[in-house]
Amino acid sequence: GRFSLHISITLFRRCFSTTICYSSMGKRSRQRQKNQTTGRDNRDNGWGAGYADIVKENKLFEHYYKEQGLVPEGEFEHFMDAMREPLPATIRITGYKSHAKEILHCLKEKYFKDIQDLEIDGQKIEAPQALSWYPDEQAWHTNMSRKIIRKSPLLEKFHQFLVSETESGNISRQEAVSMIPPLLLKIEPHHKILDMCAAPGSKTAQLIEMLHSDMDVPFPEGFVIANDVDNKRCYLLVHQAKRLNSPCIMVVNHDASCIPTLQINSEGKKDILFYDRILCDVPCSGDGTMRKNIDVWKKWTTSNSLHLHGLQLRIAVRGVEQLAVGGRMVYSTCSLNPVEDEAVIAALLEKSEGALELADGSADLPGLKWMPGVTSWKLMTKEGQWYSDWSEVPTSRHTQIRPTMFPPKDPEKLASMHLERCMRILPHHQNTGGFFVAVLVKKAPMPWNKRYPKVLPLKHAPRWLQPPQTFPASQRIHFLCLISVSSLISRPPPNKKMRLFGYKEDPFVFLTEEDPVFTTIQSFYDLSPDFPKLNVLTRTHEGKKRHLYMVSKELRNVLLNNSERLKVINTGVKVWSRNSDGEEFGCAFRLAQEGIYTLQPYIRSRIIAVSVEDIKVLLTQENPFLSKLEDNAHAQAKKLGMGSIVLKYIPNPDNPAEPQCPIQLCGWRGKTSIRAFVPRNERFHYLRMLGVEVFRDKQGVGATLTKENLLCTEGKLLCKSCLAKRSFQRIYNQELIMYSAQQH
Repeated sequence: GRFSLHISITLFRRCFSTTICYSSMGKRSRQRQKNQTTGRDNRDNGWGAGYADIVKENKLFEHYYKEQGLVPEGEFEHFMDAMREPLPATIRITGYKSHAKEILHCLKEKYFKDIQDLEIDGQKIEAPQALSWYPDEQAWHTNMSRKIIRKSPLLEKFHQFLVSETESGNISRQEAVSMIPPLLLKIEPHHKILDMCAAPGSKTAQLIEMLHSDMDVPFPEGFVIANDVDNKRCYLLVHQAKRLNSPCIMVVNHDASCIPTLQINSEGKKDILFYDRILCDVPCSGDGTMRKNIDVWKKWTTSNSLHLHGLQLRIAVRGVEQLAVGGRMVYSTCSLNPVEDEAVIAALLEKSEGALELADGSADLPGLKWMPGVTSWKLMTKEGQWYSDWSEVPTSRHTQIRPTMFPPKDPEKLASMHLERCMRILPHHQNTGGFFVAVLVKKAPMPWNKRYPKVLPLKHAPRWLQPPQTFPASQRIHFLCLISVSSLISRPPPNKKMRLFGYKEDPFVFLTEEDPVFTTIQSFYDLSPDFPKLNVLTRTHEGKKRHLYMVSKELRNVLLNNSERLKVINTGVKVWSRNSDGEEFGCAFRLAQEGIYTLQPYIRSRIIAVSVEDIKVLLTQENPFLSKLEDNAHAQAKKLGMGSIVLKYIPNPDNPAEPQCPIQLCGWRGKTSIRAFVPRNERFHYLRMLGVEVFRDKQGVGATLTKENLLCTEGKLLCKSCLAKRSFQRIYNQELIMYSAQQH
C-alpha cells in the first residue's frame, strides 16, 4: 500500500531518548529566517512572497529616483510596476561538481517538464527558463514564488528536490543579480581571493566553485578567505561553505574596513599577502531588494544612504590596499542610489591618483541588460531638501553630508574616470532585483602605500627626541646623528592585542610528519608518498584526536603566520573521523564522506570498484550482505579485511544511459555485510542521478510516523526487537529510500 508517514511524539518519548519531529523540520528554520533582520544578506536567497499587509508605496522614493534620472525616459512606470511584483524564484546549479550536467539533465527531464503550464490559485506557472547571461545553463528562474513552491501539492516533489539538493550543496537558491559579481571577477584556480563582506555566503560558494573548476586537482593553488563582521553570521557562512567540501576556504571574523594585513612565508622570508581578486559586496540600504524585502517600502529614506556612504568607502579603500597590482576588485551593492554607488567609486578613483582604473565589463556577460553608470547626481535629505554641490550644504549638515558624496567638479577628471563603465541593473529590464556593480583593476600601488612618510621638523618632534637646550651646537648635531632616521619617520602605532568577540574557537593544530597517528593510517590506506601530511590539522592540543581535517598548502601558510592577528572561525575539510571499533581492524580512523574527493587521489588500497546496481543496493539497504553485490564488486570486497573502504564508480562512456560522472562513497566492510556511510540528502542525490525517484508523499497536515506503519526492507512490519536493535532515525531514512525505489 501507500507509505504513510506519521510521528507520535508521546510514543517517541516513551520508547526513545531522542525525539524527531518531521512535520516541524522546516518550521523552526523558517521561523528563524522571519526573525532575522533584513539587509545585504537577504538578497542572496531570492524567493519572493509574504508581507501582503504592507502597502507598496513610498512617495519619497518615487520622487527621489524620478529626479535622479536613472531610469530611461518613458520607463519609470514600468520600473515602479516591476518593483511591486514578487521576485521570481532563481536557482543555481553548483558549477564545480563534476556531476553538474547530471543535475541539469535531471532538472530538465524530470521536474521542469512536470510543472509546465500548471495553474495554481489562478496564476499560470510558466516553464522555468535559463538565465541567458549565466554560462552553461547553470542558473534558472521561474515566476513561482517561494510561497507557491512550498504550499502547492502539485509542486511538492519539486520542492523536496530543491530542499534536498540545496542541503547537499548541489543547488543554491540565490537571487539572479547576486550571481553577477563572482562572474565579473574572472576567477582562475591559482587566485588568492578575499570576500570582504561574505555572509550569508552564496557568492562565496560561487568563488569556491570557480577555484575547483578542474575536479582532478584536489588542491588548487588558490584559496578563498571569507570575512564577515558579525560573529553569528559567520556561522551561517560556514554552513554555506561546508556544503562544498573544499580544503581551500577559510572563514574569518573582522571588521572589513580594518581587516588586518596578513603575512605569508615566501621562499624563507616573510612577505605581505596581496590578493589577486577581491569581492567587495558592501552593506547597503537595500532599495534594490524591495521586490522581496517588502518592509523596505515603509522604511526607505534618503538618510540610509547618507549614513552608509562613509562605511562603504572605508571598506572599498581597505580592499584596494590589499589588492595585488594587476588584480581585480568588484564593488557591488543592492542599492540603486548613486550616493552608495558612483559616489563611492568616484571618491575611490580620486584617492587612487591613477593607481585604479574602471574596467569595461560589457563583454563579460553577453545577454545581461544593464544601464551605464551616471556622471551627475544630487543629494536629498529626508525633509526633501536638494543639494547639487558641497558648497550648497549648510555647516549644520557637514557631519551628515560629506564632499565625497558629490560628483567631481572638474569635467576632465570626471571624464577620465569613465563612470559609464559601472553597471546598474534595473528590475524591469529582465525581471530581477535592482543591483549595482563596478569592476576595478589596480595598475600601481596606492599612493599612500608607496610614499615614505614625511620626516617631522625638529621643532615639531616629540620632546624625547629633542636634544637638551644645554647641549653646545656641535653636540646637538652629534645627538641628532645618533638618532636613527627611522625614529624620525612617522610610524603607525604598535599593534594592539586583538580583541576577540563571540565564541572562543578551538585551536587549529597542524600535525607533524612524525605524528604517531599517521603510522596506522599510512599502512592501512596505503597513502601515496606525495600525500601532504603537513596539511593535516586537528582542533585540539590535548587528548585523543577526534577528527582530522585538511587544508591546502597555501592556507596552511596563512594560518601559521597570522595566528595572532586573525580570528579564524573555520577552515579545512574533514577527511578522517575516529572510530573506536576500527582499532581492532588496524586503523582507528575511518574515512569521512565530506573529504573523500580531496583524499581519494592519495589512497591506493581499500578501494572497491562498484557498478550502478551496486550503488543502488548500498544506498537503499541498511546492511546488505556482500553477496548482494555484483560478482566483480563481491570478489573485490572478499579480498579486503574489515574496516573503512572507498566505493568508487567510474563512468562508462559507451553506456550514456548511466551517469557520466565519477561517484565516490565512503563505506564500511563488515564481517559478512557492507554499508555506505553517506548522509541522507547525499543518498537522495545519488539515487536521483541513478534514475531512482525519491519522494516522500505527505499524508495530510500534521501527519505522524509510528512504528505500526513503518516498513522494513522486506516489506514487513518492524517488530519490537527490530526497533530495539536499530536507531529509529536510521530506519526511517533507509525505509523511505527503499520504499521509493520499490515504487519506482
